[in-house]
Amino acid sequence: MFFVVPHPAPTPDYTTAARQLGWLMGQQGITLVYGGSNIGLMRAIADACLVEGGHVIGVMPRGLIDREVAYTDLKEFHVVESMSIRKEKMAELSDAFIAMPGGIGTLDEIFEAMSWNQLEIMDKPVALLNTKGFYDQLVSFLDYTVKQRFVRPEHHKNLLVNENPELLLEAIENYVSLKVDSKWIDDLKSETAKRINGI
Repeated sequence: MFFVVPHPAPTPDYTTAARQLGWLMGQQGITLVYGGSNIGLMRAIADACLVEGGHVIGVMPRGLIDREVAYTDLKEFHVVESMSIRKEKMAELSDAFIAMPGGIGTLDEIFEAMSWNQLEIMDKPVALLNTKGFYDQLVSFLDYTVKQRFVRPEHHKNLLVNENPELLLEAIENYVSLKVDSKWIDDLKSETAKRINGI
């Protein structure tokens, strides 16, 4: 099962990419876990997956359902009480994470999944479908955070990025996470102690 984070207001190029990803998932028998919306890229990817005989699971907070944006025709739909519970539920149901181009909520969910991997709360692929180079600047920023030693190279390299939906699914299928020696925490403690003591 894959948890896909799309954006609700797509341009035609992004919609095409969403449909391609949905078709491939349906054809390959991959269950789509998503936010349960009946609008935008979320609807596009869900419909494409369903057309190919795929299984789609929606997860949505009750407050959004009250605003009539829920795809209630889905055979499996989970109603939760909050956005944080929604993310936990989708993560529980999923084996991997794919982010379509999106906004603040999408970025929040990308980094939360990366953080969970970093903290070894889970070990699941996190991937960006980089349609039209949408995530190029984000990847460049992550390169910069590595150079500035705020992010470990391994944690950055574990993020899968591709503009081709088929190649991205292949990368997820073949994913083996790079592990960081737990000694890095001890090294950071040592460096911190030296700074505090003025060494």
